[in-house]
Amino acid sequence: MFKRYLILLLMLVLLSIPAFQIVHAQTQGGTAVLAYYQEPELLLPYVSTQTVAQIWERFMYRGLVDTNPAGEYIPDLAVEVPSVKNGGVSEDGLTITYHLKDNIVWSDGDPFDCEDVVFTYDAIVYPDGPAASKNGYTDIASVTCPDPYTVEVVYKQFYAPFLGLFGTIIPSHIGLDLADQTDWPLNRFPDPVLGPFKMKEWVSGDHATLVRNENYEYWASEGRPYLDALILRVVESREVGKQLLISGEVDFVWDLSEADQPALEGIDGIRLNAVPGVGTERLVLNWRDPEIDALTADQIREDPHWHWALGDVRVRRAIEAGINKQEIVDNLLYGLATVGTTELNLGWAKTNIEPSVYDPDLARQLLEEAGWTDTDGDGIRECHGCLYAEEGRVLRLKYQTTSGNALREQSQQLIVARMREIGIEFYLENVPSAELFGSYASGAFRRHGHFDIIMFTTSPSVDPQNFIANRFSSVNIPSELNGGSGDNYYRWVDDELDSLVELAGSTPDQDIRRDAYQKIAEMAKDQVPMIYLYDRAEVVGLSSDFMGYEENIWANAGYGSDKWWLDR
Repeated sequence: MFKRYLILLLMLVLLSIPAFQIVHAQTQGGTAVLAYYQEPELLLPYVSTQTVAQIWERFMYRGLVDTNPAGEYIPDLAVEVPSVKNGGVSEDGLTITYHLKDNIVWSDGDPFDCEDVVFTYDAIVYPDGPAASKNGYTDIASVTCPDPYTVEVVYKQFYAPFLGLFGTIIPSHIGLDLADQTDWPLNRFPDPVLGPFKMKEWVSGDHATLVRNENYEYWASEGRPYLDALILRVVESREVGKQLLISGEVDFVWDLSEADQPALEGIDGIRLNAVPGVGTERLVLNWRDPEIDALTADQIREDPHWHWALGDVRVRRAIEAGINKQEIVDNLLYGLATVGTTELNLGWAKTNIEPSVYDPDLARQLLEEAGWTDTDGDGIRECHGCLYAEEGRVLRLKYQTTSGNALREQSQQLIVARMREIGIEFYLENVPSAELFGSYASGAFRRHGHFDIIMFTTSPSVDPQNFIANRFSSVNIPSELNGGSGDNYYRWVDDELDSLVELAGSTPDQDIRRDAYQKIAEMAKDQVPMIYLYDRAEVVGLSSDFMGYEENIWANAGYGSDKWWLDR
C-alpha cells in the first residue's frame, strides 16, 4: 500500500512540472555551426543591404526597441517602448523620449549611453554618407541627451513608424570619423558590440567565428548567451548546406525553401522550421537607360532616359503575362507556396491585389502593339516602330540573380523558356550575393542602375513605411545626390506615388495608412516596376539537438541567439 502511495505521489509531482523541464534543461557551453550560402560584403548595419549581413549583425548589434514574433514592439536597450500613456510620446507625436537601461556596457567595458544614440543618428544623416536608407532620420529635427540615460528625439513633422528607427546602435567612444565611414574597421570587424556575441575572426569565403560577449547584460544574471561560440560557415550553395546538415557537420542551415522540405522531412537528427513569411520573390525591371549611371529624380523629370525596351509599360505587362507563376509554385515549390501579388502580403497593412493571369496570347498582342515583331522568323522579336530602341534591335534582356541558389536558377530556366515562347530572349548572368547586393560606394550595379532585370526577395517589417518609402519614393532612387541610399531600383518617378508614400508616413490613423498602401499597390500592379513571383515561407533546417530557436518573421534568422543551446 505504501509503495503504491509513493508511486502515485511521484506521478503527481512529475505532472506538476512543465514537460520541457523534464525533457530538457538549458545547458551552457558548446559551439553551434551555422551554414550560409551567401557571405556579407560588409557588416555596418545601416549601410549593408544583404539579408545575410543583417542576420550576422543581429548576433552582435542591438537597438533601442525590437520586435517579437507576435509582431509587437518590445524594449531592448530602452527600458520601455515609448508611448503617450507612459509619457514617452508627446501629445502632438513630435517628441519621443527613450529611457535607456543603465546596466549595459559595450564588449570593451565602456558604458552604453545616450551619446551612442546621437552618434548613430549623426552617422546615418551625415551628408554624402553611405547609409543605404535615411528614411525617417531626415524627418528628425534633433537628437539630444537630457542626461546620459535619456534620449530625446524631436521630429520636424509626425513620422508614423518612429519605433522602427534606431534598430542598431554603433559606438561613439572609439574615435570614429564620420567623414570616413566607408573605411571604418566596423565594416569588416564589428568591435566593440552590445550583442550576445562578438567577432573573433572572419576568413573570407570560408567562415566567421563569433564568441560569447562576456559583457552582455544577461551573462551575470541568467547565463546568456548559453553558447560559447557560433561558427558562421560560408558554403557554396543551399544544396551543400543540406548535405552538411544531413551528415551532422552543421547545426543550422539558413534560407531553405519549400522545395527543400520533402527531401529533409523524416530524416533522423533533423527537424525543419517552416512558417509563412513576409518575403516575396520578385523580378525588378529597370525603367531607365542602364548605360547611364545613378540618375536622380530631377534628371529623370527633365529627361526620362527610358530603357530601350522596359521603358514601355506594354513590354513590362507582356513579360508578366508571359510568366506562368503557378508553374513555378507547383513544379519547383511542390505547391507549398502562394503566387505573389503585392509588396505587403501579411500584417495589419496587407494589401489586396488579384494574381496576374498567365496569358501568352495577351503578351504577344502587347508586344506587337509596342512595335516588337519577329520579321526574320528566328522566334525572337526585333524593334520595328517601337518607342525607344533603334530599328531592328533584338529584344534580348539580361536576367540576373544570386549564384549558388538552385531554386532561383531553376525558376530562371522556366521563365527563360516562357519568354522565348512570346518572342523575348532572356540571357543569364548570375553573380555572388555580395556583388548583387553590394553598397553604392562599392559600385554595385543594382544600386547604380546598370541592369535590365534582377531577381531577389525582400521582406517588410511590422510597420512597412520605411520599406515602402525605400522602394517607391522618388527621393530613394540611389544616386550621388543621396549618397546611394534607397531601393527604388526601377527608378520610378511619379508625383502621386510620392504623395501617397508621404501620406502613409505622416498620420497615426492606420485606416488612412492602409488605404494609401493599397493605392500604391494598385499603381504598382498597373505600371509593373516589379513582377511578384511567389510569397516565400521562412524555412530553416536544424539538427535535432539545436535548441531554443524561435522563428520571427518580423526580424530575421538571428533573432534570439542568446537563448540558443545544444542538447548534447
